[in-house]
Amino acid sequence: MLRVDVLLLDLMIILAAARLLGALARRLGQPPVIGEIVAGILLGPTLLGPFIGDELFGPEMLPPLQALANVGLLLFMFVVGLELDQKLVKGKGRLAVTVAAGSTVLPFVLGVILAYGLAGDHVDEGKTLPFVLFLGAAMAATAFPVLARILTDRGMHRTTIGGLSLASAAVIDVLAWTVLAVVVGIAGAGEAEGQWKVLLALPYALVMFFVVRPLLARLVPEFERAGRLTPGLLAVVLIGLIGSAWATEWMHVHFIFGAFLFGVVMPRTGAERLNHQILERLEQLAVLLLLPVFFVVAGLNVNLRELDVSSIGTLAAILAVAIGGKLLGSYAAARSRRLPNRQSWALATLLNTRGLTEIVILTVGLQKGVLDNELYSLMVVMALVTTAMTGPMLRRIYPETRVARDIAEAERAALGITAAHRALTVLPATATEGAPLVDLTAALARAKSPAEVIIGHLQPYPPGRLEVGTGLSFELADMAQTMQDLENLATHARARGAEVRVVSRFSADVAAETPGLVSSAQPDLVVLPADVPGHAEIHATAGCRVITVLRVPALADLSSVPLPDAPSTGAPVAGSAVSEPGSPPYGGASPIAVHHSSAADAAAHVALILALTGGRPLVVVGGSRAAGLAGRLAKLGVQATTAGEPPADALVIALDEGDSVPEGVHLLVRPERDPDPVDWPAAVSELRPTPAPA
Repeated sequence: MLRVDVLLLDLMIILAAARLLGALARRLGQPPVIGEIVAGILLGPTLLGPFIGDELFGPEMLPPLQALANVGLLLFMFVVGLELDQKLVKGKGRLAVTVAAGSTVLPFVLGVILAYGLAGDHVDEGKTLPFVLFLGAAMAATAFPVLARILTDRGMHRTTIGGLSLASAAVIDVLAWTVLAVVVGIAGAGEAEGQWKVLLALPYALVMFFVVRPLLARLVPEFERAGRLTPGLLAVVLIGLIGSAWATEWMHVHFIFGAFLFGVVMPRTGAERLNHQILERLEQLAVLLLLPVFFVVAGLNVNLRELDVSSIGTLAAILAVAIGGKLLGSYAAARSRRLPNRQSWALATLLNTRGLTEIVILTVGLQKGVLDNELYSLMVVMALVTTAMTGPMLRRIYPETRVARDIAEAERAALGITAAHRALTVLPATATEGAPLVDLTAALARAKSPAEVIIGHLQPYPPGRLEVGTGLSFELADMAQTMQDLENLATHARARGAEVRVVSRFSADVAAETPGLVSSAQPDLVVLPADVPGHAEIHATAGCRVITVLRVPALADLSSVPLPDAPSTGAPVAGSAVSEPGSPPYGGASPIAVHHSSAADAAAHVALILALTGGRPLVVVGGSRAAGLAGRLAKLGVQATTAGEPPADALVIALDEGDSVPEGVHLLVRPERDPDPVDWPAAVSELRPTPAPA
């Protein structure tokens, strides 16, 4: 006999434990679902079973708790379907589908292989096929709701990588639910009525999209006339939701599919306010009360006390297949679409999140008898581990500084602002000495398009208040001459195809104000001489790539050879400069030499830019790594060779590693914060000229 007092006490304990451990999980940087599942495990037979667990959560109390959990799951799956943004894949279709396929196929195949190895110990005769397909689907799943929460907490839902991961997860969810529906259908086919009812699933889905969806669209004008969500309208939605869930459960395809499908077919166009008010009513009940009951009940079914030494080996195999399959499959698919290395790993890490979706799938498997209690417990542990590892891994792979940079780019794109590649050069006090610096900056800026060159200059004047009279006239005349010199430099750079902006002002303390000038410009690249006031602070604090010019006169050769036009108008590639009598060797132009380091690619990338935009050969100085880079660039059509020492007439570049500088170096390159490895084929392709139309 059901004891109502115990049921109410159970609900009170469940909600208190779920809220407490959910808040603790959030403080630890984890999704609340982690704490809610752990609460169920602690309340269940793992910890309290031998003491008071059987009194509070005994066999007679599980059915009513499971019923409440199912109602919460039904409402939540409807909310997930209603909130599913069908525009996520728009504009990212091919990439999202490719990543979703890689993130699904490899873990599914590995899961199937693992399932055949486990079937003998965990599956009754005749249930091997549904077990094998089920384990493959469970390994391939990604928790779309938990993923969305992780992205929202970090602000990454506004970034390209966040949108792509959500789009891919949406496709993965569709694939996972489809496979799960097949598994549930096969598992239920042995029942008396299951053999023919399962065949109604596909016609039912078609009816939902082509009959029920147009009928639901009539709710929108009714809502507009009433001006609010009336009890009658909400009742219609709930009756349709429960009816859809009942229909799929009757077909032996589980009620979660009917609930999810009803949310998907709800009207979208013009129904924003209607859907928002429906979510306001249902989300509070589902998320705050009933869904925690579902997670805790899922944890109550986990009994870690029954696991033995052999279970540790099984758990290790499950974790290896789940994590390795998802990470490698997602990463390989992303790289096949030329997504950069760091973004590919970040995407793979995000798609490794299991959380809610995995728990739902495992619960279905347990209810349908596809999983036994031991495997269910091990798979729940896998879901917890893969979800818990997402946050720390993501912070390691994609730091907060990188996220902030992506968010800023996304906000500029949302405002319709084209983000130009911005290169800033800080000139010495005598502006006329900065011509080589401007030429160098203009050449480097044109590595990407569109590009902008900023000429920064602070004009020193004696501290103290300027008095009206001859002193003020002298200062103003000096500033006017400086502005004229700066404008001449800007005109010279504009003649070579660069967009140029001049920033100049008086300064009583150049060393103190120069870092602020650099920070306010928000550049992607900074070029400055080593002796410029404030160099040390700029070098230490700037988040972008910093190029320090050790010997400014050595850059004069950059201005003696005219820079080519922008790449789109037919710039020559490295080694194509025309030889002239008396010119240096290496095809008519002095070479660009770089000491290639294993620490970063930044210096070699700068050397490649100068070589390709200036029509110069590239000499890579160093050991086997240098030879490897030179060979790789040579295969891409770049005139690149190796040498033990830089040629005597070369412009020499080295990585700024904070220790001793190789002899004869002209430029030191400090990489940007959190740099990506250079994609050399893409870098060469960006700089290579586009053939002129015939």
